[in-house]
Amino acid sequence: MRTIRVYTEQALELGREAELEAGPSRHLVRVLRQKTGYPLAVFNGDGYEYFGTINSTGPGDRCCINIERRVDVGAESPLAITLVQAVARGDRMDYSIQKACELGVSAIRPVFTKRTEVRLEGKRADKRRHHWQQVAVAACEQSGRVRVPLVDAPVALTALAWPAGRRLHLDPAAEHTLGGLEPPDEAGVVLVIGPEGGLTDTEIGWLERQDSRGLRLGPRVLRTETAGPAAIAALQTRFGDWQ
Repeated sequence: MRTIRVYTEQALELGREAELEAGPSRHLVRVLRQKTGYPLAVFNGDGYEYFGTINSTGPGDRCCINIERRVDVGAESPLAITLVQAVARGDRMDYSIQKACELGVSAIRPVFTKRTEVRLEGKRADKRRHHWQQVAVAACEQSGRVRVPLVDAPVALTALAWPAGRRLHLDPAAEHTLGGLEPPDEAGVVLVIGPEGGLTDTEIGWLERQDSRGLRLGPRVLRTETAGPAAIAALQTRFGDWQ
């Protein structure tokens, strides 16, 4: 039986008890009906996985575990990839974030583009960002990762604060293909994915002026929620830990 994995934001120490936050505690106690003595794996983003057992539950949804072992699982990719993803509607954005995390991205930066149909401001934007971050957490719990990519607050594409890394944007009309890319340096790759309908010519021109190279994956046009995972998988195969 596969050991349940749970993310926590607190520091973890061997031989010490940790009381999990309300959300994961409630899920373990009420949904999964875990009892005292059940094994559990916990991670907090420090690069390790911690193993222990539940040593008490209740009152209510309270759940405490005893940390017994720490392991360096080596689940993080050596290739740093920041995904700059045009905000998509509903489940499409969730899918893009979920699959990007499973495939090993380091960070996710949602952006608004000319053809983006979703507009978020104020509390609505904060609520959506929190939801996306929880999608990332769940994807890491499922996939065995020990570092959770940060999902930034959405901004306009032209207001993007570029992180370090070689800049690439997907463009079905681009001249360059993945086979012609040189290996990136340790800063990795920043990958820009446009919305449904694609990036406009003006946006592509702006990206090129920011030293971003257009990249064509193949002869077919992919949906926005497919393009990101497909490009990340191709980059991991070429330069990352899928070699």
